[in-house]
Amino acid sequence: MLRFHFTAEDLTRIRVARAPDPLWEVAVSLHRFQTRDGRWAYAHWYRTARLRLREAGLDHAVRNFLLPVFPRASYFPDFLTPAEGEQGLDAGLDAVLAAPRGQVSEEAARLAVSVGAPSWVSRLADDDMRGRLVRTLRAYHRAVIAPYGEQVDACVQAERIRLARALLDRGTGGLLGSLAPTIRWRHPVLEVAPYPEERDVHLHGMGLLLIPSYFCWKSPIALADAGLPPVIVYPLQRDPVPAPVPGDGQPLAALLGRTRAGILRATATGATTSEAARGAGVSAATATHHTAALRDTGLITSTRWANTVLHTLTPLGAALLTTETKSKPPTA
Repeated sequence: MLRFHFTAEDLTRIRVARAPDPLWEVAVSLHRFQTRDGRWAYAHWYRTARLRLREAGLDHAVRNFLLPVFPRASYFPDFLTPAEGEQGLDAGLDAVLAAPRGQVSEEAARLAVSVGAPSWVSRLADDDMRGRLVRTLRAYHRAVIAPYGEQVDACVQAERIRLARALLDRGTGGLLGSLAPTIRWRHPVLEVAPYPEERDVHLHGMGLLLIPSYFCWKSPIALADAGLPPVIVYPLQRDPVPAPVPGDGQPLAALLGRTRAGILRATATGATTSEAARGAGVSAATATHHTAALRDTGLITSTRWANTVLHTLTPLGAALLTTETKSKPPTA
């Protein structure tokens, strides 16, 4: 079990990542190749990812270079998922390159001991080997993560809205109590179980960054070094990963009609089915029908939590509403 111990100050320093963290998504997506657990939820991505990696000539590099340093085990190096990843892929990869040589050597040695990594792992402290690693990570992200960028971002933004509502409705305890099913809030301790090791993290006023992850499956992950800014990466509650939505505009024909437009506008700040129904002036059953159509055309995403479904805009839906707003004539 993993336990985060909060002080009163820590409870005021809880943050939710503003966007998907590209290096954490790389890390946990590589875990998807190492187990059949949850394969059904990523079936489309898994098939297309393998094809894209072969087409890009990356299948050998992934199998023999990336998987050994990102094992689906109790440990992989912290320098591979730096805090700078929150600012985007380029910033994260720059931080990987700039990681202190001593830190990299220490973490590579721990990896070799914990999972029996290949002997070349010790050379990750060398600039040339780390440069090769960063180039491979960038190519991997471009091949199998970037094509799903809009879906990943839409799910993370929907989760941020869901957590904001939990905070406003039920306070900090409600927010912490509404995370992944394997996370339990028992004031003043946030428990993660099961976890590969027994561990206690005392936050001591540092707060905690919550990182919802698209490719994380069931088991949350934390950094191994308690001296680093504390984070917890946890799986989003969502449906199986769909195919990327084509951007040719053809699905928008399904949006004709006042009711669907009203429901789409209602989801701009997040709306449950009943809230969308009230906003559009229709019954909940009718709203359910229209939210299904909007979801099928890639304009909204729907996230179920307990007995509630929260609908939020996808980037395509947001772009449509922005276009609608810009096209309206100015009022006198």
